[in-house]
Amino acid sequence: MFEDLLPLALWVVDGDGRLVQWSLAAQDLLGHTPEQMVGQDAKRVLVPEKNHELADRLARSVRTGAAVVARLPVRHRDGTLVDMELWHCPFADSRGRPGLLAIAAETSAVERMRDALAALEGLFAQSPIGLAMLGPDLRFLRVNEALARMDRVPVAEHIGRRVTEIAAGTEALEAVMRRVLDRGEAVVDYRYTSASADPKRQRTWSCSYAPLLGGAGQRVGVIASLIDVTQEQRAHLEAERARRRLALLAEAGTQMGSTLDLTQTAQEVVRVLVPRLADSADVQLLEEAVAPDETAASAHGVVRRAAASFTDPAAPADHLAVGRTLQIPRGSVYEQVISEGRPMNLYLSDIGPLIPGPGADRLREYLRARVRAARLIPMVARGTVLGAVVVTRTWDREPFDDQDTLLIDELVARAALYIDNARMYSRERDAALTLQRSLMNPSLPAVGGLELTARYLPAGDHEVGGDWFDAIALSDGRTALVIGDVMGHGIHAAAVMGQLRTAVRTLARRDTPPDQVLRSLDATVADLGDNEMATCLYAVHDPTDGSCVIARAGHPPPVVADAHGAVAFLDGPAGPPLGV
Repeated sequence: MFEDLLPLALWVVDGDGRLVQWSLAAQDLLGHTPEQMVGQDAKRVLVPEKNHELADRLARSVRTGAAVVARLPVRHRDGTLVDMELWHCPFADSRGRPGLLAIAAETSAVERMRDALAALEGLFAQSPIGLAMLGPDLRFLRVNEALARMDRVPVAEHIGRRVTEIAAGTEALEAVMRRVLDRGEAVVDYRYTSASADPKRQRTWSCSYAPLLGGAGQRVGVIASLIDVTQEQRAHLEAERARRRLALLAEAGTQMGSTLDLTQTAQEVVRVLVPRLADSADVQLLEEAVAPDETAASAHGVVRRAAASFTDPAAPADHLAVGRTLQIPRGSVYEQVISEGRPMNLYLSDIGPLIPGPGADRLREYLRARVRAARLIPMVARGTVLGAVVVTRTWDREPFDDQDTLLIDELVARAALYIDNARMYSRERDAALTLQRSLMNPSLPAVGGLELTARYLPAGDHEVGGDWFDAIALSDGRTALVIGDVMGHGIHAAAVMGQLRTAVRTLARRDTPPDQVLRSLDATVADLGDNEMATCLYAVHDPTDGSCVIARAGHPPPVVADAHGAVAFLDGPAGPPLGV
């Protein structure tokens, strides 16, 4: 391994002190060829005369059978002296004759070698990186203290054992080392995480392996280095989870709140939660918060399931049906969550009292057998508790951790705002519809020569508020027919519609001509404010001559159907919308 660092010369001396072998490495160091040296007196040729006495003492020591190490100047072929360190080893040949094996190296090279070995030894001993050498059978030959601390096994207990005998669950590491040994290819930064039921106790190492080569270049083992990267790995995982959390929040923003319908909004909530964050999600709304005002007072403490989703086919779907109601038990965890407005993790003992009615025993049994974790999160928006969301995980996945609950709670908080928007819209729509119906003529007048019928059909739920129609009996048997639409919807549009309807009826009873009715109505809209706008069609039918005078302000033309069923639009001049 260290041939380039420490060139070694070798020669053999017989019992008479003559050289019987001279290596090529000795030729490289001292210049003498084997042909020149074999048969020569070793002391006379190699040792300066002033050092003969030292050479003799060494020879006597060797004859006692002890190996001797000494420093001695040795003569080069060119006459110069080379300071060398010699290792003298006595031996006896096959005939019992004594001999001496000398191994020599330049003193400066030996010192460099010792310095290098000391540095390597210091690196191995003091390195904060775990280091190890393993033999061809992948058993430890040597480990440093850093690796022993990582394994929590003393250095001495490593030697002769395989990594799978040191730590459980390390078969993958041994397979990587076997591949390095078989293929001769290094593996760098292989990440290994120790097995632990507690994620906070898990450790992660960056493992690098390289083949250990013998003097002839053959693979004789594996060199291993390990770095504890637990904090780095945790930071990486945390950053990745944060990225996924932000991505899910962004995705939830596009999936939730797409409608102002309470039920559909609740369904959007469970679709976001299941299955990515939970195995089941159950949205339950307080009746007193979302029910119409006339029923809310009698619904204190009652929740109704607005949406539910679950991935487990064993879940009792009938007991989780949408529309089921539950009276929140007094003193229960559910009541605590609703009253305090803060989420809580649930235990089976908490859930039991919340499951009344038929099938309760079967649902409780399911919870005991399949549910690993549950959490109850209140839906609070603008200071009002609207209900709660129950999420669960089965034993098929890990329980909720802190990051999971943080994300789920954030999603539920956002969902509560969407639910509240839908709730407020629903109440405003109901109020607007009530106001609109109260302002519309509940029955059409009976007039001679004309049969009146009407049907009001809004284009959609969002259009309630500003539409109206009317029929007004005038003098001389005439009838005024009115259709109008205030831009916008809701209570405000219905209120504006009521003012315009009253104005039209007042103008009609004064026998105001149709075009003048619309001019006066336009002035009325202008007085209401710059942002108000409406369309109106005003017609006066005279049964005496069958005429019908029509004036339009931005409204679509009327449709006429003749006796044969043919339908046509009555095209004619039309003015701009009122208020423009």
